Amino acid sequence: MSLPEYNFLSAPLWLITSLHILTLSLHFAAMNFLVGGIIIILWGRFRNRWDDPTVQMFVQLFPTAVAATVTLGVAPLLFLQLVYHRQAYSASIVSGWFWLMVIPAMIIGYYFVYGAAFSKKSSGTGRAVELTIALAMFLYVSIVYSSVFSMAERPDEIKRLYALDQSGLTFNPEVGDFLLRWLHMIFGAITVGGFFVGLLGRSNEQAFRVGKGFFLWGMIFASVAGLAYLLSLDEYLRGFMRSPAIWSLTIGILLFSGSIHFFMKRRFLPSSIMLFVSLVTMVINRHYVRLLKLGGQFEPSSLAVSPQWSVFAMFLICFLVAVGAVWYMLRLYFRERPVA
Repeated sequence: MSLPEYNFLSAPLWLITSLHILTLSLHFAAMNFLVGGIIIILWGRFRNRWDDPTVQMFVQLFPTAVAATVTLGVAPLLFLQLVYHRQAYSASIVSGWFWLMVIPAMIIGYYFVYGAAFSKKSSGTGRAVELTIALAMFLYVSIVYSSVFSMAERPDEIKRLYALDQSGLTFNPEVGDFLLRWLHMIFGAITVGGFFVGLLGRSNEQAFRVGKGFFLWGMIFASVAGLAYLLSLDEYLRGFMRSPAIWSLTIGILLFSGSIHFFMKRRFLPSSIMLFVSLVTMVINRHYVRLLKLGGQFEPSSLAVSPQWSVFAMFLICFLVAVGAVWYMLRLYFRERPVA
């Protein structure tokens, strides 16, 4: 019995790539709210931290943010596997046990943010401990993802590591290959978290000041980490500079700057649009880096296309309904409670 053909694209490459970039950007936005928000709530300079209305609002939103992050993470993972399934699967097998531990880590993190949000027995210290444990779990997930997906861009290294050890206990030994990328993502999360603290606490001068500080410093450190990662690309840097990614990078930097300008004037709508689009440009840059690193070993455009439009139509309908439902729920949530 022959296996069914699977080595084809079920939609044109441009469509899969566009949906991957869009859904991954939405996933990052939710993740940034969650991880950046927890960091700021734990270490921001709030007086009477656990009595502050902005802090209370954030803590109660964290369980929803976990659900949104996980749900929005499914689609980009599926789109990634449509094109890069060999690379992604192979890298996750090499680090199999670390990859599998992502699920219990998310469950534990979800449990503790839920406890911090709704347990009537939790004191201020108890909430801090619960959120610290949850943050540790989410950071574990993020660094495993950075490690595995960086490894997936180096098929030769996957082959070498698997030949040495098939236990699934091999963590990406090229720390420099993913550490700067991970730091750029974490500082980016703090930046976005600072934006949301400023937005939700815009009527609370102390909360706005805390959010502004994290927004600015997060952006500075994210820029430094991003520049260091760019320079670490070494032989791929020239290709990056000659690709359309350089325009995407330039637009992203300009939008970042514009977002700061409007944030300072408390014009949050244009600031949020610029911040999100700049996040999209960073995801586009990440896509070009993957193409450059896989160049000569794998060319996505070489895959045959056999469209399955009914499946994509169903996805698009569900996706639009889900986005509309989330937007409606957010409007209800913020309409029923005054801004802190």
